[in-house]
Amino acid sequence: MKKNLHLIRHPLVQHKLTLMRRKSTSVTEFRELVGEVAMLMAYEVTKDLPLTKAKIQTPMETMMSPVLQGEKMVLVPILRAGMGLLDGMLRIFPSARVAHIGIYRDHKTLEPVEYYFKASKTLRGRDLILLDPMLATGNSAIAATDRLKGAHPRSIRFMCLVSAPEGVRAFQKAHPDVPVYTAAIDRKLNAHGYILPGLGDAGDRIFGTL
Repeated sequence: MKKNLHLIRHPLVQHKLTLMRRKSTSVTEFRELVGEVAMLMAYEVTKDLPLTKAKIQTPMETMMSPVLQGEKMVLVPILRAGMGLLDGMLRIFPSARVAHIGIYRDHKTLEPVEYYFKASKTLRGRDLILLDPMLATGNSAIAATDRLKGAHPRSIRFMCLVSAPEGVRAFQKAHPDVPVYTAAIDRKLNAHGYILPGLGDAGDRIFGTL
């Protein structure tokens, strides 16, 4: 496996991903599964976050105990499909800050078009997790990471459910320093830039706009 590419093979993640792939899975079920898989993947994505020690009082005595180091984490969903992952991540990190970046893929050129960006002025020095269910061509994730790097965060991690080899190669070429966490690396992209076998358009399946 390439450096900074993490394939999450946990049995629960793989099982739930299979349920998501099924054409017969309803919008309600699909949406719930996305949130559940996001929570499960969150543990792997954040396993190397730096810790420090804080002095606390237990019911028995005072002790130095580990806590996350630095400012609050920032979750960055790529609109709109990335919002499906956000709720699951916030269940694990309820105090995280949320930034939003809106990027859509031009269906003719397959190039990314940014239409929205909203974040606090405190991204500098923070740990960011970029969220998007699919890494297809990689263009949207690359454009989003370009924008986020300009804010000088301490770290950026990219989390997706399903990826294509073409997207992984493109993203790692553009941002070799940003780790990619994915539950599957599928066969290839089709002529329209969709992942095969994939799970369809994640945004449409999350929001019921099929």
